[in-house]
Amino acid sequence: MIKRKKTKKIRIGNIFIGGNAPVAVQSMTNTKTSDVGATVAQIKELEKAGCEIIRVAVPDIDAAKNIGKIKAKISIPLVADIHFSHLLAIEAINQGIDKIRFNPGNIGSVEKVEQVVNACKKRKIPIRIGINGGSLEKDILAKHKNKVTAAGMVESALRHIRILERMNFRDVAVSLKASDIERTVESYKKLSEKVNYPLHLGITEAGTIFRGTVMSSIGIGHLLYVGVGDTIRVSLTADPVEEMK
Repeated sequence: MIKRKKTKKIRIGNIFIGGNAPVAVQSMTNTKTSDVGATVAQIKELEKAGCEIIRVAVPDIDAAKNIGKIKAKISIPLVADIHFSHLLAIEAINQGIDKIRFNPGNIGSVEKVEQVVNACKKRKIPIRIGINGGSLEKDILAKHKNKVTAAGMVESALRHIRILERMNFRDVAVSLKASDIERTVESYKKLSEKVNYPLHLGITEAGTIFRGTVMSSIGIGHLLYVGVGDTIRVSLTADPVEEMK
């Protein structure tokens, strides 16, 4: 019998991940978030296919300002994917986003991170730290002889986690995605031994339907079998509905 590690339970909109909550299935839109009609239509198709949490890219202020319009027309929790800009994160939060994905160490000054964290605290919005093997910090890469290693990915995750913990913020989920199964599995196992936060499983750049399905099935399946993981996303270069299948 599979025995899942019991992690911290966090709330994302109207569902929970971690603790004793079922493993939730996620996806991400591939429409322009500034195109509300197309984005909502795709999300509704994903809802029908079984998607429980949906993420949208927020690359600019137009996308951020449309979060509220999108959220008003869908039924599942909405997550904002933020890279580097604290202002986009804050706008998404003000628009009613249910969770943000951002790495505090990439935002810049402590003051900027605090603004985002304080906004999340006020609205009780969790943060997912998303570590990607292809974008590790230069000093961590140098420490590991310029190679992407599981140890380096875990070190990066812990660095970002500690930033939030120093600000007394612990509504956190974490992902550690590499483009190969071995490093991904090893990274999640190592981090699972060190922290109690819910883990978002996935293989980055998994590829086409066939290749991505095989890689994700092996990597995600292995981790779930050993009790690691609280929510999953299969990443494919295809219609997101295929990710649900």
